[in-house]
Amino acid sequence: MSSILTRLDHNILTITFNRPEVYNSFNREMALLCQEILEAARTDPEIRCVVMTGAGKAFSAGQDLNEVVEPDGPELQEIVSLHYNPIIQAIREIEKPFVAAVNGVAAGAGANIALACDITVARASASFIQAFSKIGLIPDSGGTFTLPRLIGLQRASALAMLGDKVSAAEAVAMGMIYKAVEDDKFEDYITDLSARLAQMPTRGLGLTKRAFNAALTNDLTKQLSIEEQLQLAASRTRDYQEGVNAFLEKRTPEFKGE
Repeated sequence: MSSILTRLDHNILTITFNRPEVYNSFNREMALLCQEILEAARTDPEIRCVVMTGAGKAFSAGQDLNEVVEPDGPELQEIVSLHYNPIIQAIREIEKPFVAAVNGVAAGAGANIALACDITVARASASFIQAFSKIGLIPDSGGTFTLPRLIGLQRASALAMLGDKVSAAEAVAMGMIYKAVEDDKFEDYITDLSARLAQMPTRGLGLTKRAFNAALTNDLTKQLSIEEQLQLAASRTRDYQEGVNAFLEKRTPEFKGE
């Protein structure tokens, strides 16, 4: 059985981490496979939304520590630079909406993969843990970049240092994630959300994502210039013309992601 399952349906690519016996923790094979899947999604015009989720009781528990202690296992630097960093960069750089459907615990690198997505939704029973300090490490996979920007330096520092478990409801309250959904409604909610995103103007959503990425390091003047450039690019898409025409004709637009 593959460590990652994929399904493409109605322009939605669902990526399911599939090592439930170890809470979907990552080893080298799984990390490299994830990179391959993401790179294929980057240029596939049929894919207009990506959903990342986990099999079983967890989203992902992060790194499989059994691999770290193996005599021929990868060094920690290799794990960070060659396994996780390319995944985080791909999630942020691919100009399509990414949804993290957090079905259970998201810990360590698993938590930060979820937080790198554009929209993170969790089951009410799910939880998030910056588990690195428990084994003497620092948050990686973009954790030191993303977390303070989402919830502020004080909360990020406390969660990183103490390794406290954060419930889905608490994560929403502090601005870490978008929404927590009751367990029995979670699957339907993710289905509806991803279908909605897949029917929207994909190029425009991708340019929005590019603008937000730039805003993380730009000052206001540079960001206003970026907005001007990207708005011009958006106005030249087919979907912009369709959106305007549909508005004027008082009908529902039919976007093609072009």
